[in-house]
Amino acid sequence: MTSKKPANKPRKSMKIKKGDTVKVIAGSDKGAQGKVIGVLREHDRVIVEGVNRVKKHTKVVDAGGRSGKSGGIITTEAPIHVSNVMLVEGDGVTRVGYRRDEVTKRRADGTTYTATRSVRVSRKTGEEI
Repeated sequence: MTSKKPANKPRKSMKIKKGDTVKVIAGSDKGAQGKVIGVLREHDRVIVEGVNRVKKHTKVVDAGGRSGKSGGIITTEAPIHVSNVMLVEGDGVTRVGYRRDEVTKRRADGTTYTATRSVRVSRKTGEEI
């Protein structure tokens, strides 16, 4: 009888998003900064440009026609756990918080109503990110 390890539950919300500039705070690339190019929410990981680079060996495949053959050793970014990065704001790093702001919205018929909107804020300065 084999027992499977239960999968980790993904975070309800990840505070790091695609396009954010982050700094690595732990691991072999500690201190490196880069832009988030991908978010893997189900695994709690992010892919950061220029960080955690790995060499991947790909099989030579004949694509046929004029394109020729493709394959060899490709250097690419591997995912890094979201707990090992922090958002860069200004000259340093900051934690991320949320704030609910009241906004006025307009319906299609022209009437207006008030609603709340969640915005990311810097815990250091309190400014909207």
